[in-house]
Amino acid sequence: MKASYIEYSDTQSFSKTLLAYLSKNEELKAFYGNFPDLEGFKKQIELKQDFQYRHILVQELQRQYESISSASETVANNIASLNDSKTFTVTTGHQLNIFTGPLYFIFKIVTAIRLSQDLKQAFPEYNFVPVYWMATEDHDFEEINNTKVYGKKIVWDVPAQSATGRMSTTTMEQVVKQYCSMLGLSDNSSKLTELVENAYLKDRNLADGTRELAHALFQEYGLLVIDADKPNLKKLFAPIIKQDILEEKSFQAIDKTSEELEERGFSTQVHSREINFFYLTYEFRERIVKLDDGRYEILHQQIYFTEEELLNEIAEHPERFSPNVVMRPLYEELILPNLAYIGGGAEIVYWLQLKRNFEQYQIPFPILVPRNSAMITDDQTAGKVFRLDLTFKSVFKPLNTLKNDYVKRHTKHRLNLRDEWMELNSIFGKIKLRAHKIDPSLGPSTDAVKARLKKAINNLEKKLLKADKKNHEDALVQIERLKDRLFPGGGLQERSENFATLYIKYGDEFIPELVKHFNPLDFKFSILY
Repeated sequence: MKASYIEYSDTQSFSKTLLAYLSKNEELKAFYGNFPDLEGFKKQIELKQDFQYRHILVQELQRQYESISSASETVANNIASLNDSKTFTVTTGHQLNIFTGPLYFIFKIVTAIRLSQDLKQAFPEYNFVPVYWMATEDHDFEEINNTKVYGKKIVWDVPAQSATGRMSTTTMEQVVKQYCSMLGLSDNSSKLTELVENAYLKDRNLADGTRELAHALFQEYGLLVIDADKPNLKKLFAPIIKQDILEEKSFQAIDKTSEELEERGFSTQVHSREINFFYLTYEFRERIVKLDDGRYEILHQQIYFTEEELLNEIAEHPERFSPNVVMRPLYEELILPNLAYIGGGAEIVYWLQLKRNFEQYQIPFPILVPRNSAMITDDQTAGKVFRLDLTFKSVFKPLNTLKNDYVKRHTKHRLNLRDEWMELNSIFGKIKLRAHKIDPSLGPSTDAVKARLKKAINNLEKKLLKADKKNHEDALVQIERLKDRLFPGGGLQERSENFATLYIKYGDEFIPELVKHFNPLDFKFSILY
């Protein structure tokens, strides 16, 4: 593949807050720790030197990888290396989208892999391990039960049950058949079919199936896939669970930070609650709320705890307490020797709301790294971009703007009436002067006539442009088709399309090409073709 890079701001697809973060806006500095550059990582390594749960983490990961069908020496070595105080993780997280969901799932993990490689080159005395944190406790099944291949939506249409990671894949046979039928007939499609069937048709839960598929795709890079919905890991989190529920400490810290961000003109993504945990069983995941009488209720389940009963429940069954979106980052950073979290634009924004909460629990706040974003096309499409006198930067403009700009560049006529308006403006100056001599009160009337004429001139320019578009109809149709191809559904390719079509085309070279061309600390949008 060839690569071209443009600024994120030129894509018009990323938030003001994310762009401010990348530009080191002074107004945001209080809301993050070390910046994602090599100097920042040097400081972050010092912050995480005292990580204390290595042995527990290694034991749990070894246990989770016992079910993997194809052993990887690289993965095994990375797990074992976590016992070493000089080994750190670089983590990304995502929901358990079936078949990996949209392309950015792949991009997140590749960013973690490439960043780990770059850090090893910069700090050879340390080890850096890429980690994919599975959001196994999430219960938004409708967000993860579908994907798109060649624009067609494929849905795993079954009732949701509790946390998605605990759902059985035994009902996925039909959706797997539908997905695989879209892949066509080739060596690459056969291989992908085998990977998918092995992941989802072996009587696993969705967490184990997702780990199997991610392992198959990324094992050569030593990616570790972790499911934190485990008693041994939750036990480490129990003191914070207790403080959040009984003292409402997280709510107060995050709410104050959110107010400060909004006062400075930045949007916020999430809202903290008084209690930021769900009660989780294999049947349900429901919020915990405190009642006026001092008891704690599990919503919609007719389950109640006194404070003493709740404390006993946390001590004996911490796995039943599931963090929400604002507490999950704290849990992650508690149980991993982690340096950086890699997330999408919206994720980076909500992490900015959390720093004060990390500080009060004395857990180092990670470096926030925006995942690499990319558009992937082919030589034929790239050639069409250039033949139409466009650039990879300009194709991000709205379709109508692209068409208008094209006509203005290629017209044989002069479509703007700037010179004529300058003449008319001069004439109106004389008219206004004459009117003023007759009656000074006529000045506003003259200005009103001039304004109406200016509007009429602008409308006439639009009509001239519209009329001239007929002379460039073929090119404008090609521009429209090009936009449809590069921006399926009118949005970024990475936010809708599954990786399957690209894997079928590039096979085992697809992921290595991404690893080669992504540059996590450059903060540029990649166009690969």
